[in-house]
Amino acid sequence: MKNTFIGSLYLILASSIWGGMYVVVKVVVAVIPPVELVWIRYVIALLALVTIGLLTKQNWKIKKQHIGLIVAIAVIGYAVSIVAQETGTMLTTAQMGAIITSTTPAFMVVFASLILKERLSIRKFVSVFLATVGVIVIVGVDNLDMSSMLGGLSLIIAALTWALMSVLIKRLPHDYSQIVVTTYATLIAVIILTPFVIPRLPEINMSDLVRPEIWGGLIYLGIISTAIAFLLWNRGLQMLNASSGGLYFFFQPIVGALLGWLILGETLTFTFWIGSILILFGVLIVIKDEHGNHPEKAY
Repeated sequence: MKNTFIGSLYLILASSIWGGMYVVVKVVVAVIPPVELVWIRYVIALLALVTIGLLTKQNWKIKKQHIGLIVAIAVIGYAVSIVAQETGTMLTTAQMGAIITSTTPAFMVVFASLILKERLSIRKFVSVFLATVGVIVIVGVDNLDMSSMLGGLSLIIAALTWALMSVLIKRLPHDYSQIVVTTYATLIAVIILTPFVIPRLPEINMSDLVRPEIWGGLIYLGIISTAIAFLLWNRGLQMLNASSGGLYFFFQPIVGALLGWLILGETLTFTFWIGSILILFGVLIVIKDEHGNHPEKAY
């Protein structure tokens, strides 16, 4: 039960940090385009992770049979998912970014069943259905223009790929340090994105980077939202099963929506809350299902 509590705490902290991230991205992406922003935040995160790894004297060895899995985690989660997420946030709102990607837990249930052979019950099917309906309602919150539709689609892709990545993490041995895994995955993502980013870096107005809200946002995204939150998320997932672990992702839209309202002045409309409630019900159904089937099991 101690592992369950600590793992839950890690996932709640990571999700809450990412909730705040959507507001920060909305501000910074006005100056730095999404792909370039992901690359910069990963470079900052990589420096932080390597420093942490060296100070804590990590064992950096990875078995050959797990290299392909770490590459898949990096490509699917760290590259495709995060670029899609920040692109979607740029095209829509911080609220929509947080709420649509909160469907990740439902998608994790499906991937956990297919990849990890975790039990997929009728309750879990219902949760996926409710979350999907909730997404459809949320996508219609803003004006139904092309930008909003493309943003919503991009955010759904982000949710799907992050769910798949989160389940793949469970296939790594538990004795691997999450600092090492996160560092290697971040490094791979930097390598993948570099050819796309370097030619476009001169287009960024460097004078904008000295603004406190921009460099402060980059530090938040690189160190807190990437290095620290990724470590918390990956470690938390190792301490719980994939189906249960993903449910804590719902703390993200709660924080994101409230901060979007408080800081960016985004409106919390009636349809937004309807979609949010549907997604929340979907998540709660899975929580009840997991608790009912494993009331005393600590993962």
